[in-house]
Amino acid sequence: MAKLVFGLMQSLDGYVDHQELGPPAPSSFRHFIEHVRELTGLVYGRRTYEIMRYWDEDQPNWDTIDHDFAAAWRSQPKWVVSRSLKSVGPNATLIANDIEAAIRRLKAEHSGEIDVAGPDLAQSLAELGLIDEYRLYLRPIVLGRGTPYFAGPRPPLRLVASDLIGEDMIRLTYAPA
Repeated sequence: MAKLVFGLMQSLDGYVDHQELGPPAPSSFRHFIEHVRELTGLVYGRRTYEIMRYWDEDQPNWDTIDHDFAAAWRSQPKWVVSRSLKSVGPNATLIANDIEAAIRRLKAEHSGEIDVAGPDLAQSLAELGLIDEYRLYLRPIVLGRGTPYFAGPRPPLRLVASDLIGEDMIRLTYAPA
């Protein structure tokens, strides 16, 4: 059975605004490349998926690290939860109905880790008891505003690990309590 993991980079004050946080340091970016390579797949909410579609096509200003991440991301199956999208890009499957049954089926049919990206989607899946682990990647930035990591009430959690990622990021890993 696959483990569903909700993990995102966030500011010290709890916001996940990708545009404001900017890219991670190169050593941290390498961590994410390896992480994505090892995944079974990714489950996205619509907004996060639309941001990540950036990696579908090579850009002229990319360096080697960008190309490596794009290749890892493109190779992974993606499931996109949305009632408003009519289609999704390469290597992606749209989940528009009976989200709970679809995610339970993914967990049952696969092994390894499936990443969840998108605070609203993670909140919905947490309410259904489907999130197995939370990974908070703390960046040394205070934003003061934006989209919070937790879209609703914080679930009861227990700390299971903490790691330094690269030179400027801490990963806190929690399991539901």
